[in-house]
Amino acid sequence: MKRILVFCLWASCSVALMAAAPEPPQKTSMEGSRANRSEATIEGLLRDIACPIQNLDGNATHLSMKCVLGCVRAGSPLAILTKDGDLYLPISDKMPDYDQRQKLMPLVGKYVRVNGIVFERNGTRAIVITEITEMKNVHVTLEEE
Repeated sequence: MKRILVFCLWASCSVALMAAAPEPPQKTSMEGSRANRSEATIEGLLRDIACPIQNLDGNATHLSMKCVLGCVRAGSPLAILTKDGDLYLPISDKMPDYDQRQKLMPLVGKYVRVNGIVFERNGTRAIVITEITEMKNVHVTLEEE
């Protein structure tokens, strides 16, 4: 009887330990089997996301730099607005994601060419930037401040 009681106690402790074990870490690979992923090159204006979402007259070659910088400095997320009106959100290549703002700030308000990996979900687009260059030959009109 004592052996049965010791065995039951041991089994209960084992089950409790397994239940309390930490969950496996979050998957860090971008290669999820269901990800809608493609390599792409996009061109567009690097800017805040707020204005082109709220103002459909905003486009990729006309902006108020004062407004863009004000929004970006206040914390508005960055996006790349293409001439077709598509918006791409810059994301990192790691999970958990980390901020891209620091490396992109020097190019805010510039027309850029971006190579990277694009993810799309229900119309929302994000891009992992592998290369970004300013396209100095594209004229961007700045509004009078």
